[in-house]
Amino acid sequence: MKKFFSYFFGAGETVEFENFTLAHFLPILVMVAIILLIYKYKTQLAAYKHEEKIRLAMGFVLIITEMSYFWRLVGVESLNANPVDHLPITVCGWAVIFSSFMLASKNKTLFDIVYFWVFAGSTFGLLTPTVITYTGPTRFRYYQFWLEHISGFIAVFYMIFVHKFRPNWKSLMKSYSAIVVLALIAIWVNNMLPGANYLFVARPEATASILEILPSNYAVRLLIMVAIVTALFFLIYLPWYLMDRKAKEVVATVDGETKTSDNAE
Repeated sequence: MKKFFSYFFGAGETVEFENFTLAHFLPILVMVAIILLIYKYKTQLAAYKHEEKIRLAMGFVLIITEMSYFWRLVGVESLNANPVDHLPITVCGWAVIFSSFMLASKNKTLFDIVYFWVFAGSTFGLLTPTVITYTGPTRFRYYQFWLEHISGFIAVFYMIFVHKFRPNWKSLMKSYSAIVVLALIAIWVNNMLPGANYLFVARPEATASILEILPSNYAVRLLIMVAIVTALFFLIYLPWYLMDRKAKEVVATVDGETKTSDNAE
């Protein structure tokens, strides 16, 4: 039994997870299926007398998922956990924590932050799960990683579909300001701790990642990442902007027709 737990909670020495395989796509398909179910039953969920308990349960799962990452590091000696690599300075980690409290409190400001962080940050984790290269489906870290990343999306869509939350222009500014603060902390820590690479701004990772296309020069890399994040934030808000614009055009058209009808009388 001890040998099993040592293996299950540990990490491999060779590549165990490969991108664009069944082990990669299956968790994403599960996430999509859950989101579709939430959309289908959104009215029933909103009217359900124990809906608050559903949110609290989801929030509990989220916070336990994030905490279990650090419990594993502390509990498994072979992982050689150290502050250089495992301080809580990640977009995905804080998105999970904020999502948990958002679900529990229905806090709009937390939704504003989480919405953009999940789509701009966690999406990269779904596309190229670099950090689980050496931990495949037979290990705990694989499940912790996927539960952490897909739960953020599920939480966001739950609040959108069931509670009619939506981002606006102020949401973008709040979320962008928050990620700037986190980035400044990451840059400071990267400079203070040799070898640290929080938010991947210091250097390319050793394992395959979508960010490996960026140059290794620090200043150029940082500027490009800022430009990409800024563009992503506006791109993520674009569908809502277009929907609002279309709604205004419809209202203007209806008002125009009403005035014409009144004048005719």
